[in-house]
Amino acid sequence: MPKLAKFSRLLSVLPLLFLAGCNMVVMAPSGDIAMQQRDLIVISTVLMLLIIIPVIFLTLFFAWRYRRSNTAATYAPEWHHSTRLEIVIWAAPLAIIIALGAVTWISTHKLDPYRPLDRLDAQRAIPADTKPLNVEVVALDWKWLFFYPELGIATVNELAAPVDRPINFKITASSVMNSFYIPALAGQIYAMPGMETKLHAVINREGEYEGFSANYSGAGFSHMRFKFHGLTQEGFDAWVAQVKQQGTMLNRDAYLKLEKPSEKEPVRYYAGADADLYNAILNMCATPGKMCMNEMMHIDMMGGGGKESAENREKLQYDDRHADEGIVAPAATVPATGAPARSEPAERTDGNSMQHDMPGMPGMPGMPGMDMQHEGHSMPGMSNGADPAPAQLNNNN
Repeated sequence: MPKLAKFSRLLSVLPLLFLAGCNMVVMAPSGDIAMQQRDLIVISTVLMLLIIIPVIFLTLFFAWRYRRSNTAATYAPEWHHSTRLEIVIWAAPLAIIIALGAVTWISTHKLDPYRPLDRLDAQRAIPADTKPLNVEVVALDWKWLFFYPELGIATVNELAAPVDRPINFKITASSVMNSFYIPALAGQIYAMPGMETKLHAVINREGEYEGFSANYSGAGFSHMRFKFHGLTQEGFDAWVAQVKQQGTMLNRDAYLKLEKPSEKEPVRYYAGADADLYNAILNMCATPGKMCMNEMMHIDMMGGGGKESAENREKLQYDDRHADEGIVAPAATVPATGAPARSEPAERTDGNSMQHDMPGMPGMPGMPGMDMQHEGHSMPGMSNGADPAPAQLNNNN
């Protein structure tokens, strides 16, 4: 018995040891937006437990109360309805659903990432003379690039902001879709090429916090992390001075080298950055000779460019911008890159290959009337020695 009691005490301590090793930043954040999101999680959980706990308790109670050996329990095989019980069963969940709906409706609008902040925290409003800090974020393969347009600096894999100063993020990506996430600051928001998302947040406590990509984006995804520093205004000014002192220049050429896929990229400082570089990245025209998406949209808005716009084809082709360097985009398709398939052709269950000749098709003789070429015409995409169809244009890399 003493051994059993000792073993029971050990088992009771294990959950505490497990929780001690967990990072509970989501439930103990340092930014007002993340705190409100934490409260939403707690409120929703408590409302659901109001139903879950009684159901679990009553399930166990009924199993014990009406067990076969309990002859004192009421036996009513013809019972089939109780108005009072029906009211309890339906009214309680309905009330909780209404409460959850109200909380969700309010929080959806109040915590909209595009909505500017209206307070620093639950006790303080934003002072009238407070100027937000603007930060432009670019998700690269596989690193984060941050522009401070008003300060003229940029950094890689390091972000800083003063405590109690609203931050306005503008977020995009150069390649595949990613997700920008600092759990201590605010919820995640996606970064997509050719698009801009926004996030408004504020950090209320000094400290060093973890930021990372919350959306799988290829081989280097697990190392796509950065540090976010919450600093006093004096500490932030010192950090900016350090960036300007130690940094280099970020121009188009430097960006195109940085943009190439790489893993475990160290922190980098740029004392200066081209003023229009972020907009060029957003409009997918940082590479020389490419047409910006806003230019293309303006042409479309004006009614299109007509036949003369055929010359814009190469200017709008983004998928193979690194193909001549032997770099293949993570999600590139075999036809677009010319790369061989990574797997063998699928086999039928009867043992015959799925690749077989169809009679009458070009290069597949046999069935009369199935030749796709006649009278000098051919079906698009079907050729018999002709040039292949042009690669599909899209905005993914």
